[in-house]
Amino acid sequence: MRIFNTLSGQKEEFVPLSKDEVKMYVCGVTVYDVCHFGHALCYVSFDVIRRYLEYRGYRVKYVQNFTDIDDKIINRANERGIAWQDLVEKYIAEYFSDMDALNIKRATVYPRATTEIPRIIEVVKTLLEKGHAYQSEGSVYFRVKSFPGYGKLTHQNADDMRVTATSESEKKDDPLDFALWKAVKPGEPSWPSPWGDGRPGWHIECTAMSTGHLGNSLDIHGGGQDLIFPHHENEMAQSECYTGVTPFVHTWMHNGFLQLGADKMSKSLGNLVTVKQALERNSADAIRLFIISSYYRMPLRYSLEALDAAETGIERMRQALKTEGKRGGEMLDAEVFKARFIEAMDDDFNAPQAVAAMFDLVREINRGHEKGMDTGRAKDMLRELAAVIGFTLQETKKLPDDEVARIEDLIARRNEYRRSKEWKLADEVRNQLISMGVTIEDTAKGTTWKVSR
Repeated sequence: MRIFNTLSGQKEEFVPLSKDEVKMYVCGVTVYDVCHFGHALCYVSFDVIRRYLEYRGYRVKYVQNFTDIDDKIINRANERGIAWQDLVEKYIAEYFSDMDALNIKRATVYPRATTEIPRIIEVVKTLLEKGHAYQSEGSVYFRVKSFPGYGKLTHQNADDMRVTATSESEKKDDPLDFALWKAVKPGEPSWPSPWGDGRPGWHIECTAMSTGHLGNSLDIHGGGQDLIFPHHENEMAQSECYTGVTPFVHTWMHNGFLQLGADKMSKSLGNLVTVKQALERNSADAIRLFIISSYYRMPLRYSLEALDAAETGIERMRQALKTEGKRGGEMLDAEVFKARFIEAMDDDFNAPQAVAAMFDLVREINRGHEKGMDTGRAKDMLRELAAVIGFTLQETKKLPDDEVARIEDLIARRNEYRRSKEWKLADEVRNQLISMGVTIEDTAKGTTWKVSR
């Protein structure tokens, strides 16, 4: 298996640190708003990668964080006049609702920045003791020039880098230095530390979480290409300085941007398509097929026409599994398609080529049916490969009246829990609904629901 490593800029043979386990960390969301299609692109891509590694026999320990304290979270909570904790809980629940609906496997663990504060403080103290950080007016900054390898992930020389001046620039010894711990500001949440009350910087949380849950060296670290600099460059620098272990990550993986027209889809540009909006129009299988029909490292252009084509393609797979082939007759050989699938995925998770092999298998199943061949084993192979990609190939569910009444009763109960701020109980009801295949959405007009496709 060969994987493109952002650090080296080329494909490399994948040799995990442990013979049968892969330690994988993927940067998670900052929970201040709903998930958009760009999030779907990232997490579907890494879900397929994880599923394939498991298919090849590895145990994958998959860690994905929640950034649950941040300027954006504080500002959004203040805008809405609610506690920042309530905002965080709302959007973490929304995240799970969206990702579950997309059939994305849950991570092994989802650490949060605010629950890792003691670990973060420990990392910052060690960086100070080693001379890689310094205090300034209650904040702590990482000294970039103390790490000779800074810039190696982005293939730049630190001396050639330029950064935009900010309100904190005067507190730094060098403009490239970045905050590990931010001194408290009036009206903002804070935690005690040896340097005074404050909160962690963005980059340090991932070092604390990844090394805390996976050890000092990781097999794979993933995220969107927008995280390469400064987030991953900074994370690598502080991690290797903290642990003294090089490399911090053996394989850095980054998915391409999602584009809407000529622009990248992003919250700041206001051109978002949310995951819920996408699921109202297309099935989760079709969304997944649309995403992986483009090579994960390349830009993906959002297109309703391409999504509809993906819906048609998924229906072709479903119909192939419905055909009644002859049993006991000449057996249709499916192994060649499995071999093509594995060859493609072993080549840096080339899902477009892997899916092409699956559609060729669909074509052969249909031809075999027409010829009266036994297609049973071929259908089993199609189901096997579909599961690796994360397709369910399930039809839209239609529920009887008593089941509808049960769902609406659960939703009413959840709303009561939410009104009384019993968040844990509300989440338990949501999880019960998800296990029933029900997706819910909280709107200004109330809670809506539908059966996941």
